[in-house]
Amino acid sequence: MTICRMNFKSQVLDLSTSVNVYLPDNEVMIAEAPILYLLHGWSDDCNAWLDSTNLIRQGQAYPFVIVMPQVGLSYYTDMIAGGDYFTFLTKELPQKIAQWFQIMPQKKKTFVAGLSMGGYGAFKWALTYPEQFCAAASLSGALDVVNIWRQKPERKKHLAAIFGDLDLLTDSRNDLFALLKNPALVEKSCETHFFQMCGTEDFVYADNQRFLQIAKKTLRNFEYQESPGDHNWDYWEGAIELVLKRFAGIYEETV
Repeated sequence: MTICRMNFKSQVLDLSTSVNVYLPDNEVMIAEAPILYLLHGWSDDCNAWLDSTNLIRQGQAYPFVIVMPQVGLSYYTDMIAGGDYFTFLTKELPQKIAQWFQIMPQKKKTFVAGLSMGGYGAFKWALTYPEQFCAAASLSGALDVVNIWRQKPERKKHLAAIFGDLDLLTDSRNDLFALLKNPALVEKSCETHFFQMCGTEDFVYADNQRFLQIAKKTLRNFEYQESPGDHNWDYWEGAIELVLKRFAGIYEETV
């Protein structure tokens, strides 16, 4: 395997940023490999998955090119007071990956997953543009940002810079519950697999339960799995291996 750290100037963000790309050692040409966008959480960066898990070892059993971008405290959103990180993630970054590695976007070969804030980002990306993804996974996802804002007033300053205010966030395109109520997006999501995971001791467990109750009635290809675990790397270490295995199985069914 090879780890490429790409430092580059983002035209969308108008600043220099970084992305780590894991390239597998297998017989498949990189340009033909499936791609997994793996998103970091609130307090992390593009190195978190590599530094805090055995992703390098785990990834060797699977065919994925794994792309780990850096988005800061953006909630993968075009911020009110900050960069257009959702546009960067969904438009510019895939173009860069195609340019650097000749990996052309194809639904059957494209996957996204993330933890905490990254779980929100993964589901937001896949629900907004389901035609781009074969499957998406949320690990301990911060799926109810409206409730997190209400329950964690210490984050108000950061969340206001991202979303403006609570009224602007609620029922907006940045509210996952609103996306689940959008008939057009739900219809387009029918061929995308959604995989939700959460530890039963996690502070976002109740939020995940609320999302689960709606998603299982709304999304055609939806799976949920819970097990003992907290909002930490001990849980995510095991969870990402399950996601890689599940995604690999889905990918094998499509080729």
